[in-house]
Amino acid sequence: MNYQWNWGLLFVQPYAGWLLSGLGWTLALALAAWLFAVPIGLCVGIARVSTSRSLLWVAQFYVSAFRNIPLLLQMFAWFFMVPELLPTRMGLWFKRDLPDPEFWTAVLALALYTSGRLGELFRAGLQAVPRGQRMATAAAGMNEIQTLRHVVVPQAFRIVLPPLTSEFLSVVKNSSLALTIGVLELTAQSRQIENFTFHGFEAFGAATAFYVAVALVLNGVMARLQRISAWPTG
Repeated sequence: MNYQWNWGLLFVQPYAGWLLSGLGWTLALALAAWLFAVPIGLCVGIARVSTSRSLLWVAQFYVSAFRNIPLLLQMFAWFFMVPELLPTRMGLWFKRDLPDPEFWTAVLALALYTSGRLGELFRAGLQAVPRGQRMATAAAGMNEIQTLRHVVVPQAFRIVLPPLTSEFLSVVKNSSLALTIGVLELTAQSRQIENFTFHGFEAFGAATAFYVAVALVLNGVMARLQRISAWPTG
């Protein structure tokens, strides 16, 4: 039996709307998780280069816990297990009263998982800043917080900007795991189209095209940011 291709179904309702809705949820999930992951990862990275043994131990444990546990397992744990372990009223709020609990649970899991990876990335960037920069700021009378804020962290961001692009693309791709807890993002909507039409090649082909388009746009944006933030020459 020959497969009957029908790309036109992707341009009619409700399937076109499902795909666009899925793309919107994918981008919203990735952006929300990224906005949480970057500051948390930066704090973890700073703690990883701290001279405080307690901060260093906590940061090492955080990275080991969230980076090495599979993201799918973390999503299941936050969605199914954590509400049952919380006090009754808090657990009920988490499961019943929180708006879009599936979405925010996925954001939480994805942000914590990504922040563990970003922590190591920022640690490498912070360590790559020449020690002479810190010595110069100390000689100028700046304290440690001022040194981090005005000198070390901005330079570290410039250093890690290229790998940050890859990490953000990973967030977009990892967001597809949110379908396992009920978020109707792009991959989930593609599966729904397949279930209704039995045209899985077209549905997943369209999803693939959307992912590629997002990746190309992000690469272009990050390449532009790299040129803007490049060290001045001459």
